[in-house]
This record gives sequence, C-alpha cells and structure tokens, in this order.
Amino acid sequence: MSDIDAVAAHPGDAAAAARLIADFLRGASFETARLAAADLAAAKDLGGDASVYISAIPGRPAEEQIAVATALRAHGVEPIPHIAVREFASAQALAARLTSLVEQASVRRVLIIAGDRAEPAGPFHAAIELIESGLLQDCGIQDIGIAGYPDGHPRIAPLDLDRALAAKIEAAGQTGLRVHVVTQFAFAAEPILGWLARLRDLGIDHPVRIGFAGPATLTGLLRFARICGVKTSAQALARNAGLAKNMFARTTPDRLVRPIAEACANGQFGEVTPHLYSFGGLAATIRWAEAVAAGRIELDHAVGFSVTPP
Repeated sequence: MSDIDAVAAHPGDAAAAARLIADFLRGASFETARLAAADLAAAKDLGGDASVYISAIPGRPAEEQIAVATALRAHGVEPIPHIAVREFASAQALAARLTSLVEQASVRRVLIIAGDRAEPAGPFHAAIELIESGLLQDCGIQDIGIAGYPDGHPRIAPLDLDRALAAKIEAAGQTGLRVHVVTQFAFAAEPILGWLARLRDLGIDHPVRIGFAGPATLTGLLRFARICGVKTSAQALARNAGLAKNMFARTTPDRLVRPIAEACANGQFGEVTPHLYSFGGLAATIRWAEAVAAGRIELDHAVGFSVTPP
C-alpha cells in the first residue's frame, strides 16, 4: 500500500494530522527586513498576538529598522528587531537605537545576535557581552531572543555553539531577562529534532521558535542558504527538489513543517513554535501560514501537504 493509499484508508488519522499542522502554524512568528504596502496589509490581519522580527541589514541606516518597527506597531503587530552588536561603534550608539525603538515603536523584545561583521565596529564582540551589560534593561527591554543553529554554523563547532547558547541563557537569567531561542532556518527535519533533543537533555527548557523558509523560489532559497551558511540542509533541499526541475518554481516548507509539528505534538520538546523567514515576501508568507492555520490542508504522500483554495 502506498503512502497516499494509507492516508486514504485512514481518513480519521489524516484529519487529525491536518488539525495538528494547523494548530502548530497558529503560533507562527515571521521575519522580514523591509515592508511593502501589501506586507503591511497582510500583517494587519494577523491579530494582536502576532509578532514580526526585523532583520538587521549590515550598513543600512538605523532609521530603516525603526521605521519598519513603527509601521508594524501601528498596524497592531508586535515588532521584534534584531540587534547585531558588532555593528555598533559604541555603547551609546546601541543605547540610542534601543531607546528609539522603545519610544517610537513600543518595542519590548529584541533578538540579540553578534552579526556577520568580521571585525566589530565598537566594544561589543559577542551577544553575551550586551546581555551581561545591563544596557538592555536600562533602555526598557526585558525579554530577548537568542539565536540557535540546528544545522550548525560555518565558523563555530557544535560543542562551542551549545556552550555559547547555555552561557547566554545563564547570563540572561542572572540579569533578569526573559529569554527564548529563535533558530536559523533549515531544510531537513533530522538535524532540527536532534538539536531539540540535545537542547532539552542539556536542561535548556526555554521556548524555541524553529526557523522555516517561507514560500519562495528554489533559486532564492539556495541563495539565502549560502549567505546564511545553511550548507547541509541546502544540499538536502537541492537533492529533494531535483535541480533538473524548474529552479524558479515556488517551494513551500510543508515537507519540513509536517514532521516537526508531528514530533512536537506530544510536548516532549517543550514549547516549540514556528518562525517563518519571508524570503519570498512577507505578504506571501503570511497568506500561506494563514491558509494552513485555517485548516486548508491536503496531505501529500504522508510527508508533506498542500494548501487548498478557499
């Protein structure tokens, strides 16, 4: 019996699986760097509990990130800006950015990362240095996200990544900051589930947002994977998608979302929610997530699913 026949033979199981996937997507957060008019219109429909993370683009003016955060807040969405500590020439400059975000966009949470700059522009070399400084609390921030890397990091060994994550969580706890983990996107379930299991075995029980690449072209996804250092999963994506196929066809994360949703359904990994990177545009990513959350799902080959028309 094929996988499709098996699903057809057990429609109750299929319906339960569809509900499980829909429930998982209802907790999704999103990430973008810029906003178009269509993005704001789509974000407005998300509701008051929704959050959109705002990427930090090296070399771009601070006003751009502040403007995106302010527009999202005005449309009823919580903005969560990235703070890439290596980009700031001084503690005063970083404090000024945080103060502007708090005062102009009522920012309450930020994601703290080191950033991709090879040499720091100022005194901060690593995210933990900002976490330990007390500067976040002084500026009105009490809740932070920190980065997780299920697929590894191109320049840091896995054991060092685990130690750094644990150290940042401990530092946040000691300084009174609430903390959650937001992961880099990946394209294969196995490294994500293995990383989650290792995280929980280490006693790290904080909320985790698992990164998924939202709807985008295969070409675009591979390009972002190279930029972000997601090498192993990108190779798996290329094999699964088949490079002989149309490289400009749109892909969706259904074949990754479904196994992660199913594995996390019984609570063995604690609080786990999806985080969607909008490489194909925020509006398109939101529309896809809302369709899934509404249950417009048709299971496919017992490994993925497709979104059905309204």
